[in-house]
Amino acid sequence: MNNHEIDYKLFGDDMQFVEVELDPKETVVAEAGSLMMMEDNIRMETVFGDGSGNSGGGIMGKLMGAGKRLITGESLFMTTFTNEGMGKRRVYFASPYPGKIIPMDLSQMGGKIICQKDAFLAAAKGVSVGVEFQRKLGTGFFGGEGFIMQKLEGDGMAFIHAGGTIHERRLQPGETLRVDTGCLVAMTSNVNYDIQAVGGVKTALFGGEGLFFATLQGPGTVWIQSLPFSRLASRVFAAAPISQGGGGKSSGEGGIGGLFDLFNK
Repeated sequence: MNNHEIDYKLFGDDMQFVEVELDPKETVVAEAGSLMMMEDNIRMETVFGDGSGNSGGGIMGKLMGAGKRLITGESLFMTTFTNEGMGKRRVYFASPYPGKIIPMDLSQMGGKIICQKDAFLAAAKGVSVGVEFQRKLGTGFFGGEGFIMQKLEGDGMAFIHAGGTIHERRLQPGETLRVDTGCLVAMTSNVNYDIQAVGGVKTALFGGEGLFFATLQGPGTVWIQSLPFSRLASRVFAAAPISQGGGGKSSGEGGIGGLFDLFNK
């Protein structure tokens, strides 16, 4: 066992947070900005890269680990939380938007999970956060969220978050599932995946869907989210008043504000 063994508890339904219990000298590493609260005698420290120590020794190893995070659009730095006290201490992390937190025991999943580039929330110290490139770079560059993904490697606990409702699907050998690239949250490393273009041009242009989808083939397990943050953000932007930089109308759709606008004209 190379990773720290941590205990945890989930709270909430659609706005979840996770409680991580640390024994003395145990450490959990998390994305910057995900901390909700922590008890006393916990030392917080900013580290370069993912803090796993698995990217090699020296400054070059640290630079490579940080560079991988930069490629996925994450910060160069992460935060570690270490219990410096004599007894158990607890630290709490919250999701950045409505959805679910999914606990992943990497020791029961072949030591590796592939997930969306913004899904990682926290993990036991020793879990390595790297980059998983889509094999066909030609389609990958145009595949949006499906191109660059994160890989979490180790034998400890990791926590990822996703939007809306999460559906866990176990694929049988040879079973294929086509998923909107934004709705794919994570998958086990034995799943064969690819990014493919939507078949018809008219479907892609006028159907309201993306130009690409992820094709997943079993065996393996995949996790699907019903509300990707990118989809939520685009709807919020479209509904925002133009005066505030949004793309929507100056009043709420179907709301009483529209009636006031009629009288004010």
